[in-house]
Amino acid sequence: MSKVKVIDSIMGSGKTSWAKEYMKKHQNNKRFIYVSPYLQEIENNILKDCPFLIQPDAKKGKGSKLQHFKQLIVNGDSIVTTHALFRLFNAEVMELLKDAGYTLILDEVSNVIEILEKVTKKDIEILLDADVIRIENRKVIWLDDGYKGVFDGRYANIKYHAQEGNLYLHRDSILFWTFPVTVFDLFDETYILTYLFDGQIQRYYYDLFQVEYDYRSVERMGKAYCLVDYNPSTENRKKYKNLMNIYEGDLNCNYVSNGKVKGNEFSSTWMRNADEDTIDRLKKNLYTYFRKHCKTKSNKNLWTTILDYKVKLQGKGYTKGFLSWTTRATNDYQDTQSLAFVYNRYMNPIEKSFFTDAEVRVNEDLLALSDILQWIWRSAIRKEEAEAINIYIPSLRMRTLLYQWLNNEEIKFKK
Repeated sequence: MSKVKVIDSIMGSGKTSWAKEYMKKHQNNKRFIYVSPYLQEIENNILKDCPFLIQPDAKKGKGSKLQHFKQLIVNGDSIVTTHALFRLFNAEVMELLKDAGYTLILDEVSNVIEILEKVTKKDIEILLDADVIRIENRKVIWLDDGYKGVFDGRYANIKYHAQEGNLYLHRDSILFWTFPVTVFDLFDETYILTYLFDGQIQRYYYDLFQVEYDYRSVERMGKAYCLVDYNPSTENRKKYKNLMNIYEGDLNCNYVSNGKVKGNEFSSTWMRNADEDTIDRLKKNLYTYFRKHCKTKSNKNLWTTILDYKVKLQGKGYTKGFLSWTTRATNDYQDTQSLAFVYNRYMNPIEKSFFTDAEVRVNEDLLALSDILQWIWRSAIRKEEAEAINIYIPSLRMRTLLYQWLNNEEIKFKK
């Protein structure tokens, strides 16, 4: 397999522009599968500039986009699709891709692991005791002897993923689905367009399965975009430092216990354990920040928190500006000027241990930084002529990581 090429460049540097230019240049001698996070981005951007790409259509696949996708591969067409469909790649798709000569361009990292819900430790013990499954290096093998059809109902999901070769047992009690890593063996070239890949879960996944990758960056040369050697020092972070008005004041200071910062303030666990007075105070602080400190119109405001607390924290003047902190690769919010990021991002501890148990290096702080930067870059700072923004980040850890990035320092939170 050729190495995966990670195009690791700051948001707005031209990764998508390079990809479109590359596909247009080689549309007659290469076949492409371009994968985008959002259908709207495909229709408003990618297809507009690359009309030779074909989007899977359920109507042409007897009600199934995946079925039409398979037919497009058989036809040798270049394809554009979403991450949601990409996650459905199965053995049949992989057989069709074998030696088909496709280049994969993955716009942003994909969700490559997932915990199987509603599976208990008892379920796993039942399957093991009945010799329905066995475990080899954490991988779940389904022992299909025909007469075990009695297990196909309740455990059909486990059987399917195990037979596809994508199921792993973690600490004797949790089942993980993983995206079939052999997919990346089937492409002549693979490009991933992202930023700070070293902190991404897909990087941990590649290390776990020993997928080789190297880094490139994108640089504009005249009117064209070119791949160049990876060099973060060319990002001109000082420019963005001068454009970010990061709030420092009393609205940051009234959430700590006994005047001490623990570092986990505004994490998912902290939020769910916070009392009603604390949540009410946070809501009032958001209102104060937008209405008295920024004084921007509601359509210029953007904010986020964990979804469970969206309703509890929304308020007059900023409610409609909610945008999930997971959002990437969209320009729909680039007119917003005042932001509030009310979340302290940590990796799911079960997912983290899935990798660290296999001695894969995990950098939670870099992952957190990557997510907040991607979210910030939905705002006016992402315009070709970047505009100044205001931002409220009550979490000391998240604020510190952002300052470290702006100052080109080591990314690590220390209390």
